[in-house]
This record gives sequence, structure tokens and C-alpha cells, in this order.
Amino acid sequence: MSATNTVDPEEIAKFEAMAAEWWDLNGKFKPLHMMNPVRLDYITSQIAAEFGRDLAKPKPFTDIRILDIGCGGGLLCEPMARLGATVVGADAAERNIPVAKVHAAQSGLDIDYRHTTAEALAEAGEQFDVVLNMEVVEHVADPQGYLNACQQLMKPGGLHLCSTINRNPKSFAMAIVGAEYVMRWLPKGTHEWKKFITPDELFSLMEKAGMTPVDRKGYVFNFAQFTWSISDRDLSVNYVTAATKPA
Repeated sequence: MSATNTVDPEEIAKFEAMAAEWWDLNGKFKPLHMMNPVRLDYITSQIAAEFGRDLAKPKPFTDIRILDIGCGGGLLCEPMARLGATVVGADAAERNIPVAKVHAAQSGLDIDYRHTTAEALAEAGEQFDVVLNMEVVEHVADPQGYLNACQQLMKPGGLHLCSTINRNPKSFAMAIVGAEYVMRWLPKGTHEWKKFITPDELFSLMEKAGMTPVDRKGYVFNFAQFTWSISDRDLSVNYVTAATKPA
């Protein structure tokens, strides 16, 4: 497997151009900052359930090795490190890594940030208890190849958490027209609707990669309250999945 065969250079360029804004709460990544509490709720609850950890205890993720692939500026890596996990943050956009390293150092956190790809890590024989794959699969050139690499990166019995955007008229209206043109939360062209993946398609891709899908939930934005919540039924736009690797 080539170490770069799923990387889309045009997608990388988009995020390189925004790298300095990762920790600006009102910048181009404002939607992720707004979504982060519900993302973290789902991530932490799934990890705690899978590995029998008590989130009420100090550093409950001690001895759990987590990879955040497509880590950006470290919005998920830092909370995982605070919970005691050993964290590797990887991103194919080189300019994201210095931003993430500086912010982690300012926060007093020890996080292993690397400019690399899922394929390169898999070829190097790296393995993790948990692979976080959040808002990345819709930006790669070959989703199946990318998920194959993610599966290789999981230890037997490991957990894969993947969020992305559904493909339907509503997601076009909300994630592209609404977020990029009306609300101007993201630069125009950040997303390509044709690259969006339906939940059934994502489950099929993960199964072909050798994972066992176990859960999926929706992230729903309430415009009246201007907040995100998790839904068992509404996966029409943003959604998240959990899958395991057979032990």
C-alpha cells in the first residue's frame, strides 16, 4: 500500500490555508468548536464503555493509546490527553502540526504530533486501542483504502470512531449552502457534496475493511438554541459511527 494513496492534495491545501485559525473560537473552525462538546460526549462514552473505564475517576483513559487521524490543531487530542490517554495526533496537512504542538505545549500536555498519513502509520506497524477518524473520510481520495488503513491501525479488539456528513439534499442545503454561503462559518468550497457518504455506505466500507460496525448517531444543530445535540434517529446531515476490530 502506498503511503499517500488516499491523500487528496486539493483537500490538504484547503486546510493548510486555515491552519493558523484552529484555536480561534470565532474563526473558520467555529463549527467544530461548537460541535466539540457533543463529539467529546460521544467519544468518551464509547471509549469508556468499550474499555470498562469510569469517567468519574481521574485520568480514566490511562494506558489507552489513541490515534487522532486528521487531528488538525488538536481539538480532540488535548481532551483525550487530559483524560490520561497516550495520544498520537497525525495530519497530512503539514502546517497543522506546528500549531497543534505550540498549543499543547502552552497547555502543558504531552502529545505526539506527526505530519503523516494513515497509510504511512499502518506501513510502519503502528497500532492503537482507539482510532479517532472525525470529519476526515469525506476529504480523502479513496475512502475504502483509507478505512483499510484505519483498520490496520487498530489493535485486535480496538475501537474506531468515525464522523462525517450524509449525502442528500438536506446535507447540501445545511453543510454547504448554509455553512459556507449563508452563515459563512467555512470558506466556500470546503466541502464537496459528491464526496459525502451515507451511513449505510460507511457501514459497508467499514465492513469491507474488516471492522464490525456497532453504533451510529446523528449530530443535530438547533438553530433556535444555536446548539448541537446527539440524536438516535436523525442522521440526515452530520453523524458519527462506532466500529470494532475482531479480537
